[in-house]
Amino acid sequence: MARLDINRSGEIEVFVRVVDRGTLSAAAETLDMTPSAVSKLIGRLEDRLGARLLNRTTRKLRLTPEGAAFYESGVRILGEIEAAEREAAAGAVPRGRLRVNCNVPFGQHYLMPLIPAFLAAHPEIAVDISLTDRVVDLLEERADVAIRAGPLRDSRLVARKLWQSRMVLVAAPAYLEKRGAPHSPVDLAGHNCLDFCFSRLIEGWPFREADGRALVFHPQGNALVSDGEAMRLAALSGLGLARLSRFHIARDIAAGSLVPVLEEFNPGDEEALHAIYVGQGGHLPARVRAFLDFLAAHVNAPG
Repeated sequence: MARLDINRSGEIEVFVRVVDRGTLSAAAETLDMTPSAVSKLIGRLEDRLGARLLNRTTRKLRLTPEGAAFYESGVRILGEIEAAEREAAAGAVPRGRLRVNCNVPFGQHYLMPLIPAFLAAHPEIAVDISLTDRVVDLLEERADVAIRAGPLRDSRLVARKLWQSRMVLVAAPAYLEKRGAPHSPVDLAGHNCLDFCFSRLIEGWPFREADGRALVFHPQGNALVSDGEAMRLAALSGLGLARLSRFHIARDIAAGSLVPVLEEFNPGDEEALHAIYVGQGGHLPARVRAFLDFLAAHVNAPG
């Protein structure tokens, strides 16, 4: 058990201030401490952790890999302490800046139209929204919530499922008129099959033969795209075949702008959409809880 006379939050605050200011003397000035006292405190912290956090030179300080990880965690911990104190003092009214990292299709088609209603319901919250299909580290990006489609990678995170949607292979009518519709998965070798330019946990397009045998086709084509919305637009333009979750293209299918292909070979796999956040065993800020509850109440899975 840790000794009770160790002021852990104070140590973290001093360490974070040193990193932010760049020198011991600059940090000491803002903390109303002497540079010697700051240096001794950092030394005690490193001794207690059994790891060097800073490499000191005559001119500047450089973080070690352990120090960089401790700094990121320290910033998050100090932010949570500040948020907890604010909420306790104000009756846990949701307030402050909410940082959301969201995949592009859901962000453009569903999240952004909901934001005005969310802010109207919580006027003391300000949102900072980043749309990208790149999988980010919440701690590195200092994001409160990430909305991601597909399998989850990180067990440190808590996930709240929003919906799941069946995957479907589609093409624009103009493409099918020009190239013809494939009649079996083996026909895809003669088609322009669009793919993503980033790695995914599940590679390739799965199919199931009439006799129940599973097979995976690895798409080959003349275009790679960075996100699901770019993939949708490429398919709509008649560039080639694309495999997307039905929630993303339900309106296009209903309008006839995209046509499902090889549905008799569709294995019925689904892509889940989750809101993920850091929250295991810790305090969840009111602004984050309010956002998660709002999503659960207002997001309805189409298709």
